[in-house]
Amino acid sequence: MGSYIVSARKYRPESFETVVGQKHITETLVNEITNDRLAQAFLFCGPRGVGKTTCARILAKEINKNTVPEGYDFSYNIFELDAASHNSVDDIRSLTEQVRIPPQTGDYKVYIIDEVHMLSQQAFNAFLKTLEEPPKYAIFILATTEKHKILPTILSRCQVFNFDRIQVPQIMSHLQQIAQEENISAEESALHLIAQKADGAMRDALSIFDQMVSFGEEGKVTYQAVLNNLNILDYDYYFRIIDSFLEGDISGVLVLYDEIQRNGFDGQLFLNGLANHLRDLLVAQNASSQQLIEKSQDIADKYLTQSKSVTPSFVVNAINILGEADMNYKSSHNQRLHVELCLIKLASLQHAIDVTKKKSLNA
Repeated sequence: MGSYIVSARKYRPESFETVVGQKHITETLVNEITNDRLAQAFLFCGPRGVGKTTCARILAKEINKNTVPEGYDFSYNIFELDAASHNSVDDIRSLTEQVRIPPQTGDYKVYIIDEVHMLSQQAFNAFLKTLEEPPKYAIFILATTEKHKILPTILSRCQVFNFDRIQVPQIMSHLQQIAQEENISAEESALHLIAQKADGAMRDALSIFDQMVSFGEEGKVTYQAVLNNLNILDYDYYFRIIDSFLEGDISGVLVLYDEIQRNGFDGQLFLNGLANHLRDLLVAQNASSQQLIEKSQDIADKYLTQSKSVTPSFVVNAINILGEADMNYKSSHNQRLHVELCLIKLASLQHAIDVTKKKSLNA
């Protein structure tokens, strides 16, 4: 029991080459180290789980790598402060006192301050002088998920690096490598769902992956298991409901929505999911935009097939109807009826478009 290590820790990158999805940042940092043009302070900004703290630790090790013995414990050169729980003036004063002491081994002492936006106004002010004129051996790396809360005076003293959300294909590729390493059989469509659910955060993707490995059959991660465990509505429902819209089958649409409700899915999430489905149908109609469908190949093929059955006019009008329904969902007294009325409008939409088209031709 005690030997198990979660994937987010076990597969944390140890070098810039293994960092996923942040090439624009890792290449710049490598060039700065190579050309000996290191800034005195860095600000790493971006959403959670995209590698800010990981890159900070790698940078701290890389700049000391050639000046320490082999197998050296870098903890003597890397100091981490969590500003979420240590955000007072006294905490910053304690840190600035440490900065005065040069490293015993290696060229640099690196101070990583996580969630730096949580520092109090007084703590920021106490930190300014040290950040502007640190000793030559001190490097500061500030990390935050909320750049807009950082004082301009702090921003002006840092090199700012903006971390991107990691793309679905990049997350999926990384999960495939880990599954292979762990001898786990993982369906491509299952990994796609995990990558989408992670919303650009690799750490979240790895946590969900671990959960799915524990949930399903031993050594397997299946599409159906991910659907069941994460309470995600199967794409098949959306394909079926669009077919019913095109056929004008109002009763069929209502029966399908009843099934979705009985499976415990929220009405507003369903409306948003249906709008996203229609958006993917729209981009599938043009070869130049098909790359925007971030789905596994078999599901992407279904989108391409169904996109041939719908017109841009139908899709745009349907998205407008869904947008209005979504906006008024919370204020509705009978939310189920509110969604059903929206679905009835959508099931009648194609017929209305055909009638309008016929009238314009006859005019």
